[in-house]
Amino acid sequence: MSDILSALNWRYACKVFDPAKKIPAETWAQLEASLVLTPSSFGLQPWKFIIIQDRELREKLVPHAWNQRQIADCSRLVVMTVPKVLSIEHVDANIARMIEVRGGSADGLLSFRKMVLGFRDGLEAKGGLEQWAKLQTYIALGQFMLAASLLGLDTCPMEGFVPARFDEILELEKEGRTAAVLCPVGYRSADDRYAGLPKVRFEAKDVIEHR
Repeated sequence: MSDILSALNWRYACKVFDPAKKIPAETWAQLEASLVLTPSSFGLQPWKFIIIQDRELREKLVPHAWNQRQIADCSRLVVMTVPKVLSIEHVDANIARMIEVRGGSADGLLSFRKMVLGFRDGLEAKGGLEQWAKLQTYIALGQFMLAASLLGLDTCPMEGFVPARFDEILELEKEGRTAAVLCPVGYRSADDRYAGLPKVRFEAKDVIEHR
């Protein structure tokens, strides 16, 4: 527990990355696994994580993220994307994967499928599928940031970008997907004056209520 709290106190939203420092492959493998292991509603995993190492490509994205240099100067940029419409095929692919991993049969999961499709259809009727999927990515974002801090890596969660331009440059539209949230990851620069500032948080008594 002390290691977790130490990591969380050390972590901050990195403003300046050291572009010369790259994440070792074995360390990155752990972070990538943390993305795969993210929990989601019904286990549907309505996301695809685009990992961008190509510096030239990241430079193209900078102007569409309010010129925030973290996009280009980090070691890797994670673009968390979601489908604009969660398809029935995706639900069925998830069920097929459940059977592959846990055993059983499609017939044995019919009631589960009916429940999930009822949930999906209800959201679709309200035009809420994309927003629901975007909210799911924040679970992945939080888990990813914690995992990174435990590995001594810096992150910066970012909503300040133009999704339509990211979608165009990354050709997400072809897959019916859109960028939901960004997370550059790497190593803080010695020049980042924010790194040593104390955290500003409300006291526990102001944000936690026991009943």
